[in-house]
Amino acid sequence: MDSIRRTVDAIWRIEGPRIVATLTRMTGDVGLAEDLAQEAVVDALKQWPESGVPRNAGAWLTAVAKRTAIDGWRRRARLDERYRAIAHDLEQASEEEWQPIDDDVLRLIFTACHPVLSREAQVALTLRVVGGLTTEEIARMLFVPVATVQQRIVRAKKTLSAAKVPFEAPEPNEWPARLGAVLGVVYLLFTEGYVATSGDRWLRIELANEALRLGRVLAGLLPREPEVHGLAALMEFQASRFAARTARDGTPILLSDQDRSRWDRAQIEQGRAALRRADALGRGRGSYGLQAAIAEQHAIAPSVGDTDWDHIVLLYEALGRLSPNPVVDLNRAVAVSMATGPATALQIVDQLVAAGALNGSHLLPSVRGELLARLGRAEEARAEFLTAAALTGNEQQSAVLRAKVEALGS
Repeated sequence: MDSIRRTVDAIWRIEGPRIVATLTRMTGDVGLAEDLAQEAVVDALKQWPESGVPRNAGAWLTAVAKRTAIDGWRRRARLDERYRAIAHDLEQASEEEWQPIDDDVLRLIFTACHPVLSREAQVALTLRVVGGLTTEEIARMLFVPVATVQQRIVRAKKTLSAAKVPFEAPEPNEWPARLGAVLGVVYLLFTEGYVATSGDRWLRIELANEALRLGRVLAGLLPREPEVHGLAALMEFQASRFAARTARDGTPILLSDQDRSRWDRAQIEQGRAALRRADALGRGRGSYGLQAAIAEQHAIAPSVGDTDWDHIVLLYEALGRLSPNPVVDLNRAVAVSMATGPATALQIVDQLVAAGALNGSHLLPSVRGELLARLGRAEEARAEFLTAAALTGNEQQSAVLRAKVEALGS
């Protein structure tokens, strides 16, 4: 049973967003679509141990969900003509005819990012229905309680249903109202793939690759939007390191220890080309453009020591003024530590601690531990690393932090 559950989980991670998107297109209701998909997963857990995993598992899950929808509609006393037509069409389709339609995932994101929802609700709902993240994972990512995430998702589904929001990409004049949210959730999906918030895997490459695909599609749809190209560039640069970020057993390899010959140079050039396209529009770099420029500095440097850390500090300062954020300040502190030394950087980090920033996140104590270790304050560093290890939900990340404790000695 455990092996079947792992198989179902793996299939859901890959196929889930497209299944929910397909069902949303057919039912017109995001909440109903996700419920139907989850019921199909439960059926799979019941049936596959005896029948075996179907050759086209995604098609099987979609077909089961469709049949459940049809049965539900038939049980209703007042079945309207729209549902009758849908039910008829679905009955004619076989499992072999099911094909994921890439644009459906993008439509699902635009639906989840409709202006009738708050930004917080847009993010939570998209991460749930497109990313397939659990409420616990979303809560860790957003630094909010699990109950808050659950309430946002439930309310978002009800709001979309009450507002009769259609499952479609908006008209061109409606793009500005949704684009910022869409870019934000696409990048959050990518970052969850780049460093998983929980579980036993350091990377969720299938999730990151889906976010990258969506970013490329958006860049094609909106060639005059610099931030779209900036986001695409940022993801290209970061994805170029995937082959070097883990050992064969899945153990994380940190930036300073990575074999840079394994970085994908063709993908780095794609990132640089995307950044040039953003700059060529002549409207200045936004948040994603600045982050892409930082990633570019890492991508072109032959080693950590040869990285232009002074330039990276300047880019982080600009980013911090444009998009004030404690994570940006923390990353700036890391760059400052490389440019001018750990003592100055520790002052920045201690200011964040005093402000109560990033409470509940492993990020702040892990960086503070690094700085303390470089300053020779081993006992304090050890305590910070242990705190960080207890806070992270990712087993691989926790192992890295515990290794740092052991490296400091007793």
